[in-house]
Formats: sequence, structure tokens, C-alpha cells
Amino acid sequence: MVALPIRNPRTGAIEGTFAGADATLVRERANQLRQAQPAFAGLAMGDRAALLLLWAEALRKRHAALLAALCADTGRHRVEELEIQAAIGGIERWARSGTTPEPQSGRSRALPSVRYVCERVPYALTGVISPWNFPLLLSLIDAVPALLAGSAVLIKPSEVTPRFVEPLRASIRDVPALAAVLDVMPGDGNTGAAVVDVADIVCFTGSVATGRKVARAAAERLVPVFLELGGKDPLIVLPDSDLERTTDAALRASVQATGQACQSIERVYVHDSQHDAFVDLLVAKAQALALNTPDIRQGHLGPIIFDRQAEVIAAQLADAIARGACVRTGGQVETHEGGRWLRPTVLTDVTHQMTIMREETFGPIIPVMRYRSVDEAVALANDSEFGLSAAVIGPDLDLALAVASRIDVGAVSINDAGLTSLVHDAEKQSFKHSGLGGSRMGPAGLDRFFRKKAILIQEGPALSMAMLAESP
Repeated sequence: MVALPIRNPRTGAIEGTFAGADATLVRERANQLRQAQPAFAGLAMGDRAALLLLWAEALRKRHAALLAALCADTGRHRVEELEIQAAIGGIERWARSGTTPEPQSGRSRALPSVRYVCERVPYALTGVISPWNFPLLLSLIDAVPALLAGSAVLIKPSEVTPRFVEPLRASIRDVPALAAVLDVMPGDGNTGAAVVDVADIVCFTGSVATGRKVARAAAERLVPVFLELGGKDPLIVLPDSDLERTTDAALRASVQATGQACQSIERVYVHDSQHDAFVDLLVAKAQALALNTPDIRQGHLGPIIFDRQAEVIAAQLADAIARGACVRTGGQVETHEGGRWLRPTVLTDVTHQMTIMREETFGPIIPVMRYRSVDEAVALANDSEFGLSAAVIGPDLDLALAVASRIDVGAVSINDAGLTSLVHDAEKQSFKHSGLGGSRMGPAGLDRFFRKKAILIQEGPALSMAMLAESP
């Protein structure tokens, strides 16, 4: 076990330590989960779904403790209430939608005497490595469908937000049959590496840099890996757009949760004819938002959770300003009571030579760039190594759809922004450097955790070497 610091994001103070699991402990717990997994997988999917519903109820009963821990971890209140609702809703949605599909069966076209049946076999142990921006939700988003499939799950949450782990583990213990195949092991990067070393399939949510390390480690072991990585989501505002609607959507999707979400809008492209009016209205709305300090229950934006992220944001702002960007509002990382904060920030006169237009920011910053043709807007939106999601707003739905089809991302919101975090029915994948692997949404989100096994039944004579004899 390793002692790791517990930081208060609202004050910056170190308020204690927690014990991070070492590789030996991870291996021991993984072995225990593996031993329990066959009996769990042997249950009907409906029975596993019933256990998940019991867990959802256990989380509800522990709501107060979980909320208090998440508020302390993130410095937010309303966002954490919504996060708990979303996490419980996700469990219930999977539990109520999961049904065992009929086995695929048929007869071989190449060998008509062979009949086949295809089975789905769950991976024995799923390893989940989750980030700090939505600690509960992103710990469960992969774990829940993996459990429904019949896999045991070991979760390694971020060391930046460790307080929620104990109430989460308590809720798991409330459902003993689930506790046999599910656990949460807090720790640092070494703990995460240990999880990758013992899992049969790995789900990682986090940065591109760490995602590459996870992918390399999984490749060495020849185990599948699903990566949900960074984003630099663009919003294209088409000519003659309703600016009240558009600025509402742009502001919310950029600064909600203090911009600490991978699907945040981080680049806005507005037609030259509406650029100035759009900026003026956006600035006015941004200035009306308040930091939730000193009272966590007042205001709109919480602190920057991870102190190192505050340094990334400050460096990107400094680079943009040095290269000619104009700060229309906000623009300065502030310190209040020891915590790091940033008011909604609107930038103009930005270019793609600035890091703030190319690298993920993960903060409440809205760079706005003008364009003169739709082709130019699409080219700018696609000028990125990221391809997570995007948004298009405009009065002509056909044009908006046509533009959406040209943007090289895995999901596009039309006439709103950031819908991908709220809509879980539609399958989507991350393009470019934003991720790797199948969709975590829709039916594919469950199917990821099964291997396909074919049973081939010969109903005719066994094949012999006579079929390979050379003819004179």
C-alpha cells in the first residue's frame, strides 16, 4: 500500500492521505474476482440485471454520503447531484434493456453437412481505469454493461478524487452477490498499470498520453482495450442562425462542469455576417455566470479540480494572448481560498497556430473564430487530431445535416451542443486520437464484453484425407 495525498480543490489544502493499492494487492483481488466470476456468468442475464437494480437502490440509500464525498472531491454541488442521478439511471437503463439474445445458428454454405451455433462468452475480468472529472459516472459507464454481460470488474479510479470510493464500495457491499465480482481499488498510475496487467479486457477513460501507455501495455499482453480519450469539439454556427438559441447552447456546452468534460465545445466557428453579434451576446451571457465560491450552493462554476490542469489552462491562455488573441471576458486563472478558478472566458482573434485551438483545454474557455464559407468552416473543424464529437447549429436543417456528415468525428449534435453526454441510445465511436474501439453507447456497449464462440456440428460423414488425395 502507498500513502497518497487527498487535496481539497476548493482550498488547495492537503487534507490527509489514502492508501493506494500496490500490484500485489491488485493481483490478489483480481484472483478472487476471477474465482467468483464463473458462477456469476452462469446466472441468467435477467438475474444479473436484478442484482444491478438492487445496487441502484443501494446507491440511492447511500445518496447523502456519496454526495458529500463527491462534493469534497470536485468542489461542485449541483453537478454532483446530477452525476449521481445519471450513474443510477445508467445502471437502471442497462438492467432494464439487457436481454440474452437468441444464439446465432445456421448451416454452412461451404459445407452444408455442418450446422453451427454461436455462443457469447463474457471476458472473465474487465479492468476499468476512470478519470477525475466525473468520478462516479465514468467509473461505472463501462463497469455496468460488463457486469450485465457476466464479467467480473475491477475499477481503478483517479487518485485526484478518492473520497467517493468508500461510499461506492459500501453500496457494493450492500449487494453481496455483486460484491463477489466487483471491486474498486484506489491508487495512482502504478495501480492502474497493475490493473492492466491482470485484466482480460481494459476500458480506459482519460488523456491521449496515458491512453497510449495503456494501449501499449494491453498490446504486450494481447488483450483488447477500449479507449475514450480527449476532445477538441468544434461548433459550427451556420449563417442566419438564431443567436439567442445558439449562444445559450454554446455557453452551456463550453462551460458546464467548468469545462471539465471531454465533449465540451472548445472551438466555435461563426459566419462572418454574425460573428460580432454572436460574440457580444455570448460575452454578456458569460459575464452573468458566477463562480460557486465561497458558497458551494451558489453560482454556476466550480473550481478547477486538478491543480495541474490549472497550469495547462494558464499556459494555453498565455500562448494565445502572446499570439494576438483578444480576451473579451474572463481570461485569468484566479485563486480563491487556495483553490484555482476560472470565470467563463471568451476569446476572439484566435488562429489554429495557437495551442488553445489545437490541444485539449479542459476549462471554461470559448475561442470564437470567424469564417466566410461553409467549406472553410468544415475545413477548420476537421483541422484537428481529435475526433470525439461536434455540433452544428443553423436554420436550414438539410444544410446542417450535410455539414454534419462532413465533420470527421464520432457524433454531431444538431441545433444544440454537447448532446452526446446525455443521449446513450445511439452507437458512436471516437475518431482520430479521441479513442479506440467499439461504441460504449447503444447495444454495442454491451456486446464489447463478449467473445464469440462457434460450435460446429458435423451431421454428415467425418471429413477424411481422401478429399486431399492427388488424382492421376
